[in-house]
Amino acid sequence: MTRTTTGTFHPLDPLGADEFAKAAAVLAREHGVGDGWRFASIELAEPDKAAVSAFDSSGTVPDRRAIVVCFDRGSGDTYKALVSLTGDNVVSWQHIPDVQANFTVDEWEEADAFLRGHPDVIAALAKRGITDMSLVFMDVWTYGDAVTPEKYRGRRLGWSDTWVRPAEGANPYAGPVNGFHCVIDVNKMELLEIEDTFSVERPEVMGEYVPRHIPERIRNASTRPPLKALDIVQPEGPSFTLEGNKLEWQNWSLRVGFNYREGMTLHAVTYNDNGRVRSIANRMSFAEMAVPYRDTSPDHYRRTAFDIGEWGIGFMTTSLTLGCDCLGEIRYLDAVLHDSHGVPFTIENAICIHEEDNAVLWKHVDHDGAEVRRMRRLTVSTHVTVANYEYLVYWRFYQDGNIECEVRATGIMVVSHFPEGGEHPSGTLVDNRTYAPFHQHFLVARLDLDVDGTENTVYATETEIVPMGPDNPLGLALRQKNTPLRTELEGRQDFDWQSQRAWKVVNDNTTTGLGTAPAYKLVPGGAIPSMFDPASPIFQRTGAIGHTVWVTPNSPDERWPAGEFVNQSKVDHGLPAWTAADRPIENTDVVLWYTFGIHHIPRPEDWPIMPADTVSFWLKPAGFFDRNPALDVAPTPEACDHHHPHHEDSDD
Repeated sequence: MTRTTTGTFHPLDPLGADEFAKAAAVLAREHGVGDGWRFASIELAEPDKAAVSAFDSSGTVPDRRAIVVCFDRGSGDTYKALVSLTGDNVVSWQHIPDVQANFTVDEWEEADAFLRGHPDVIAALAKRGITDMSLVFMDVWTYGDAVTPEKYRGRRLGWSDTWVRPAEGANPYAGPVNGFHCVIDVNKMELLEIEDTFSVERPEVMGEYVPRHIPERIRNASTRPPLKALDIVQPEGPSFTLEGNKLEWQNWSLRVGFNYREGMTLHAVTYNDNGRVRSIANRMSFAEMAVPYRDTSPDHYRRTAFDIGEWGIGFMTTSLTLGCDCLGEIRYLDAVLHDSHGVPFTIENAICIHEEDNAVLWKHVDHDGAEVRRMRRLTVSTHVTVANYEYLVYWRFYQDGNIECEVRATGIMVVSHFPEGGEHPSGTLVDNRTYAPFHQHFLVARLDLDVDGTENTVYATETEIVPMGPDNPLGLALRQKNTPLRTELEGRQDFDWQSQRAWKVVNDNTTTGLGTAPAYKLVPGGAIPSMFDPASPIFQRTGAIGHTVWVTPNSPDERWPAGEFVNQSKVDHGLPAWTAADRPIENTDVVLWYTFGIHHIPRPEDWPIMPADTVSFWLKPAGFFDRNPALDVAPTPEACDHHHPHHEDSDD
């Protein structure tokens, strides 16, 4: 992400192209990181809250630093460095034994080309009647420890799916080559083994979504009339301002960040409450994404993806297009990242910022007429392509103080063919002798909320039924139970539909005009259970999905809920390990970790391309304001006649 001018610099701004290049150059000079090495990741070492506060108040610029993970392809050794860009030196250099760094896009692309050009792979596919290698795609996945072949332990391993297109430009994911997988040493780019275990005669399927490849009979069967134009126009421009990475709109202020692993990050979120600027969140991001496939067949038993920890969704962020991905009066931010040689590159239009009309904000009609206000929201979005899937992330800010985080999953499901008369117990039939495995998408949001300051307490808030009795003869009464979470073990929480459990982040050190403690409430959405036996080796490396909410004291070293080095991992070194210490979490700087996602039982309607499946959660003011903060929203300039209730306009 680029800074537009030097005058907009802030210590939280992501690294620029020159800084990536400098970090690589410093390590090349001082530790010989060059040929035969790969840079797995280079990211900003974000300054702490005190340093940011000092810059905001006095302009004191903290040391600009980068965290670098790199590895020697020859020895397989992984190193972690802290580089001072200000001082042009290496602050620390540490060998991290027995780990594998995240995979890189370079490795993914090189492995595909390597395998498609390997004579043994070409010969093995030819035996199956596949001879045009330009139509073949080798999709390389990472390993978990439990499924790593014993004889290959210690290597940087990948395993491949093989797909074949029926024609140039057609959908490769409609053509699985069942029972054919390659095991490779990615450091050496060495083919270790071809697993050619079984084959399935390919059925006739319709797996195309690009119009020119969809059969004419299907195109001609459509009865859908064309849509009229829908133009979103703001002739005076948008109502928000964007200076460098600082975004302001309708009392909201925040900074937009970006890195290789989390992708888009949001910082320093505040709300101007009638002249008093109040903090709500210090930092919000997605810290992990785990996608276990719940099918034990030879094609799928290894298929558990950690898209953030093993790959990095920043690396997989795609450029957005006006009129398709974003509609309206748009402002974009570019993102700058690096390849595995440390060379920077730019993802243009990586983040989209725009306003959206969202029906009615508030309204009432009485005998004297009507008062109605339209709802406007600010949306900050980014899209990520992870091989066959797309994840579309939207953070939305509302005039009434609400924050919504929405994720949409689309793209193409992984499928397998099965023989005539065969079964597919762990998936859904989506085409002729073709099934899509059951799977789950777990996202872990890292929410460093600072509600009117850094010292907060998280409360579990639940609704209880009051027993019937003399004081409640009709059984109408409900009561609200608010339980402070005082230690990390108490902070391990699960969603409860019966009590409508939610969680409030409360500042007990101050009061509002009503005399109550200000709070923001996490309103859960998309909460799904892990559905794993605790003894499962898959669950052992992703225990972070075992609870809906975790609460920890804020620590700069605790960023990754399933551990820092997830690739080929055996045990979750993140949230389960940290919270086992049962540290106090009351009235301190806390982080709320929220696990949510999609329990995907595929449907035929998800094939051949999946309509966006949407999940979201909310952060809502709960006693943060003294009254409706959107009371001062101005009416729409073009007044509507609401004198008679039967003449009301549609609300959307």
